[in-house]
Amino acid sequence: MLASQIPAELRAWLYAEGSLTQQLTQLGQGKFRVQPFKQHFQRLSFVDAKWMQMPYQHTAWVREAYLYGSQAEPWVKAKSIFPILSLQKKARIFQHIGNKPIGWYLFQRTTPQCERRVLWLEDGWTRQSCYTWHGCKFIVQESFLPAFYDFIQKQ
Repeated sequence: MLASQIPAELRAWLYAEGSLTQQLTQLGQGKFRVQPFKQHFQRLSFVDAKWMQMPYQHTAWVREAYLYGSQAEPWVKAKSIFPILSLQKKARIFQHIGNKPIGWYLFQRTTPQCERRVLWLEDGWTRQSCYTWHGCKFIVQESFLPAFYDFIQKQ
């Protein structure tokens, strides 16, 4: 799909700066939760390694989770990719946060450097952000699910 096909209501969310955690919490009138469903190690994809300027042979720790607002259905499917090199630095905290949102730590008293790309994936319109935070590089991918799109259309 082409970027010109992004629904207007979703465009602002895909390109928004700052903490998605905070933005979803506001939209959900204070309701927000994270439900991790998969955590594992995997080799970096060639595309992700190139984007982070790391060797593609490197292993990464990957956390996948659903983000919920005020509805029973998840709003966002999130996937965070932390290369081992980043986990040996300050980003190692992310491997131990359980069901807490990454954004709570990422944007606490800092504004990390961020490169963003928006694309259509199997789960829907997705934003991928490559963050540089305290010298650590990692990717946070957020796919906005149909329940979220339905909710914002009714607002």
